[in-house]
Formats: sequence, C-alpha cells, structure tokens
Amino acid sequence: MPQSFEYDVLIIGSGAAGLTVALNLPEHLSVCVVSKADISSGATLWAQGGIAAVIDDADSVENHILDTLNAGGGLCHEDAVRFTVEHSKESIQWLIDSGVKFTRQDDSEDYHLTREGGHSHRRIIHAADATGHAVSTTLASQAQARPNIDLKAGRVAVDLITNRKLALPGNRCVGAYILNLEDNHVELFRARFTVIATGGASKAYRYTTNPDGASGDGIAMAWRAGCRVANMEFNQFHPTCLYHPHAKSFLITEAVRGEGGVLKLPDGSRFMDRFDKRAELAPRDIVARAIDHEMKRLGADHLYLDISHKPADFIKHHFPTIYEKCREFGIDITREPIPVVPAAHYTCGGIVSDERARTDINQLYVVGEAAFTGLHGANRMASNSLLECLVYGRAAAADIARRESDIPEPPVAPDWDESQVRDSDEDVVISHNWDELRHFMWDYVGIVRTTKRLQRAKHRVDLLSREIGEFYSNYRVTNDLIELRNLVTVSDLIICSALQRKESRGLHYTLDYPGLLNDPQDTVLVPTTYRTLSP
Repeated sequence: MPQSFEYDVLIIGSGAAGLTVALNLPEHLSVCVVSKADISSGATLWAQGGIAAVIDDADSVENHILDTLNAGGGLCHEDAVRFTVEHSKESIQWLIDSGVKFTRQDDSEDYHLTREGGHSHRRIIHAADATGHAVSTTLASQAQARPNIDLKAGRVAVDLITNRKLALPGNRCVGAYILNLEDNHVELFRARFTVIATGGASKAYRYTTNPDGASGDGIAMAWRAGCRVANMEFNQFHPTCLYHPHAKSFLITEAVRGEGGVLKLPDGSRFMDRFDKRAELAPRDIVARAIDHEMKRLGADHLYLDISHKPADFIKHHFPTIYEKCREFGIDITREPIPVVPAAHYTCGGIVSDERARTDINQLYVVGEAAFTGLHGANRMASNSLLECLVYGRAAAADIARRESDIPEPPVAPDWDESQVRDSDEDVVISHNWDELRHFMWDYVGIVRTTKRLQRAKHRVDLLSREIGEFYSNYRVTNDLIELRNLVTVSDLIICSALQRKESRGLHYTLDYPGLLNDPQDTVLVPTTYRTLSP
C-alpha cells in the first residue's frame, strides 16, 4: 500500500535552491526534501563556472546591477536585480560558513575571482571548475546531518494538491502527490508549506547541457494548479557544449573564455569580433547566435574553443575537470582546440514569484530556475543563477519562519486512486513522442525562430498533448509518462510565449521580427484559475 506523510515544509527538488531553503529553516520545523535520483544529482552538481557576487573592493553593487541590466536586454526587473546583488556577499559567506571550499589566489588568503561574459569585473567566486559539485555535496552533507530534515530520493512529483482540488474554500497548496520510483506507487505528502525547486525545462530540446531530470516538472505542476508563468520564450542556449558522440551533456564553462579561450572556425580563424566588440566575452545569447550562424553558413556540425595557447599548468590548475573529461575522449586541451556546439542550458522564465519567493497560490513557494523573479530578463548573465538560488532560497526560508505559527495543519486529502487505470503496454509510444517533441522543439523553437516554424511546433505540441492526456487518464503513471506530460506542457508554454513576442530581444530571435520594440513587456501567461498574490 502506498504511504502518506505529513511535514511542516515539503521541498520538491534537492539542488542549491531546495537545500538552501531547507538549511535556513528553523530546526523545530519538520522538513522533507524529495529528489528524483540521488540528493546531489540535480543541475547544481554540474555547474562549473561559479557564483557572481560583489566581493572585490574594486567592484561594486552598482557595477553588478548595471552589468545584469545590460545583459538582460531591457527586461530585468531592477528591484529584483538590486535585491539579489545586495544580498550576494552574505549569501557567499553563508556557503563559506557551511563548508564550501572556494579556490584561493596563489599564496594568498584572498579568493580567486574569475570573469565571464557580460561582467565588467572579476566577480565569479568558484571552486576550480566544479563549483556546483562543491556546493551540492557540501549542502547535501549539511542536510543529512540535520535531524529535522528527511531526504527522500528516488521520487518524482506528479501534481500539487490544492484546496481547489479538494473542493475546499481558499487558494492554498497543501502538499503533493509523489511517485516512489522504487515500488512505482504514488504517495501522499501533506504539508503546511510547499516549495518548488525543481529546476528548468531544457530537456524539451534535443541538445542540452542539463541532466535528465530537467523536464520542467515544477513549472508544469504550478501552471496546472493555477499559477501564472512568464517569459518562457527566453531559453538560454549555452554557446559551448562539448561536441562528441559519447560526451553526453558536458558543458565547457564560460570561464574558459573568461581566462582567454577563443572561438575558432574549422580553418582556425577567429570570428567573434565580427559579431560583437566584446568578442568571446559578449553575453551568451550573442555568442550562441554567432556560433549558430557560422555553423549554418559553413554547413559545419560544430566549431572550436581554443585555450591551448595558455600554459599547460595554468589550464590544468584552472580547469581540471574539463581537462580530464576531454582527455577521456582523446582531446588534450593544452595542445588542441575543443570541439563545441550550442545546447539548451537555462530556462530564464518560469513561475511568477515575488521577493519572498511566493507564488499565486498561498503557501506555495518557488526558488531557482523554475522561478520567474525578474532577475534575468531576456538573457541570464553568467553565474547569476546559483546566486539567485541562494538569495531567494534564504528569503523563502525567512518568510516561512515568519509565517509558520499562523498557518494551520493541512486538511485531510485522499490517497492517489489507481483503481481505474492499468499498466501500459505501449511504452514505445511514450518513447517515440519524447523523441518527436525534442526534435521539433530544437528545429522550430531553437536559437533562431520564425512565425511559421513556431506555428508548426504549436500544431505538433497540441497533438502530443491530446495523446499524452489520454495516456495519463488510462494508465498507471511512470517516471517517463510524468516527465513527458510535463515537457509537453512547458513546450506549449514556450511556444505560446514565443508567438506572442513580436520582436527579437535577448534569447528570443525571430527572422520575422528582427527589430526591438520601444516598450518591451514581460510575456505573462495566465491560467483560467489565476488568482492574485496574497498580501
């Protein structure tokens, strides 16, 4: 029989966002963190570059704010940017106090700061080229040591439970139904507060730097529950993913370009200076489009990133993970360039939230890549993402702590009903639909778009949505079915958002509307169940 659980706080997702919330909550609260695989298996683990923060005396909060606004293509919310940057130093100090070992300058107690695209100063604090690994494993270790935190791996969220679903008055989230992947039964998790920290939706695309779990689960669940989403058309494509048939989703950090790496064509010539005066240090959207343009112009399936002109010891010291990974595939980056291709990397839009990480549904929070805070605008600046996880994760925890004495226990909810469904004998259909979705999203809703391509994608996603709806209604849920259902939902949101934007801005570039509008606005999609934010 499936189990049921009750906690004060349910956190769906165990990356930097989810664990930051958990570790900043008062220890008298019972907390559960659920994750699809191991606790340290999310996107945070793979983050290489680092975390942007104002640490150096030569830098300033105003400089970081200005750089973020410039990179965001006129759509950043300045209040969100200022809130994030002003809390950057204290958030980094919290990580240091938690035990994260950041790289220091040679023979110095000062931390080594690197520079990435869009930044006017060196302000990226990092742990060599494996910052995400250091952050993720350290926070997971801290969480495992907390007696009030239950870590439940091997579970995937199916849907949120709200008062509306229970036919009760009010606009409140009271937990979630969650599939236990070990026994394939759906469990009931009730909670006074629920936090979505599920990451982005880059698995909607054929090529991505993201781990397999990045299927937009939190965004899709919140949309179905009645939350607004915004700016889903802005999908960031990282310019440099390692191109090799056996190198699944391996990212070459932007810090390689920050430390002098140059992009080259197959003939060995540089090209970025023809697209932007900042060359390799231009924001990611510009670099990704330039690479895409040159690949299509030349009919090439990849280009090159070269840092071999730097001393070998420098490369091995600063980029040990990349050096070793490339060596596994027969590439010595101290002697030869790295084959690279753009890949879907980050979802800049998401569930609309406020400065305290609250959504349109009471007692439902969202933190990290699943959220739309207004920080990233039309293009996320490098290394602001982990910072957003920390700042808003701590803000969410503070708000829950402030309100927890006023929020009653969750109401009784029914167990998941499997009596009217059967096991599927058509898993091949799910696999085929998954491949079809990711192919047409890459071809029609990728780095460069047209209205005709978007309309074709919309037609296909509508057909898939009907098929998946039928499957979901008649068969027992599986991880593949849940993820496909969510990917179809977020893909539809991406396409609808892209069709609404009649301009080219930031990460959204369409050949039909190459210019900029004078008065840019966020693209906000509103479900029929939408209610306004509570005070």
